[in-house]
Amino acid sequence: MKVYQISYDLRNERNYQALYERIKGYKLWCRPLESTWVVATDNSATQVRDYLVGTLDQDDGILVTRLRGEAAWYGVDPGVGSYLKSLLERQAA
Repeated sequence: MKVYQISYDLRNERNYQALYERIKGYKLWCRPLESTWVVATDNSATQVRDYLVGTLDQDDGILVTRLRGEAAWYGVDPGVGSYLKSLLERQAA
């Protein structure tokens, strides 16, 4: 599985619930920061983006970035940090 970071900017209508439901549809996910989620999937970054775009308005933005290897964070819930670490360690194996 590949690990992706999803960052978004919902600008006017801010329909968060529909986006959150789609993200939570992935088997492995976490939300380390307010507008940042991490998912693990066999899909490509383009496929993840296209799946989530259906919940966005034309003025919203989204960025899907594949995570590999090294990462660092601060101010993230310790449980989420441990989970992130385990996801990224799978990528290194």
